[in-house]
Amino acid sequence: MTKPKTYQDRLKNLNPRKAVERGRNHFSEKEYKEKLRQYGSRIGTKVVYYSLLLYYAFQHPETPKKAKWTIAGALGYLILPVDLIPDFIPVVGFTDDSVVIIYAVYQVISHVDDTVKAQAKEKLLKIFEGQVDIEELEELLEIEEKARNPEH
Repeated sequence: MTKPKTYQDRLKNLNPRKAVERGRNHFSEKEYKEKLRQYGSRIGTKVVYYSLLLYYAFQHPETPKKAKWTIAGALGYLILPVDLIPDFIPVVGFTDDSVVIIYAVYQVISHVDDTVKAQAKEKLLKIFEGQVDIEELEELLEIEEKARNPEH
């Protein structure tokens, strides 16, 4: 009889690509907005901001279909009712969701333009009632953009 895996073991073995694939069928705008409304403060500003970047990039007409599939999968995983690590577990509950969202942003970052960033910032400020350090989040995004596209 094999020993059940701990959450840490399951997280170490998390394959963001497979998680994105599983989540694609579960993305809906209504459920996404409800998840942000209900859990925004517990998810954290970075993950909410990144998920908003994905959300607005998904809506952007110039975002390629392949990128939209990745985005739909990541946002679907975020709202998926059954996660690798259940969301109700304090501190670590949204760890797997965070990994998937950050992975997706890293994959589609070249399709996140200034319009998408402005929309995400506006919504983030509204969600957190202006209590957000936007400059810090933009710096993090810049670092990830440079990591993805070192020639820029």
